[in-house]
Amino acid sequence: MNIEEFRIYCLSKLGTSESMPFGGDTLVFKVGSKMFALTDLEEFNSINLKCNPEKAIELRDTYEGVTAGYHMSKKHWNTVQVKSDVNVALLKTWIDDSYQLVWHSLSKKEREMIKEETK
Repeated sequence: MNIEEFRIYCLSKLGTSESMPFGGDTLVFKVGSKMFALTDLEEFNSINLKCNPEKAIELRDTYEGVTAGYHMSKKHWNTVQVKSDVNVALLKTWIDDSYQLVWHSLSKKEREMIKEETK
């Protein structure tokens, strides 16, 4: 997966926006008001994704390319190396999982607003 494929995949999700709140070298994807993915624009070596805490540990134990979230909550975020033992299909599944975790953490009101805006 390259940066543009990653960007297009993230933006295909309902209510997703992109921004650079941490400076011009970090691309952040949010659903509603909450982040679900971010990456370094300069290198695109890794992607930070939100993850269920129990699953996060399991993935770190299983894949060399998965570590505790860099500059993020180690409990809720993983950093996935793009060029590693993680294939594109798995990476897309984990992007989906991250999105869903954040989607379900939004208030019902915010979810409904997003649905209305995208009609």
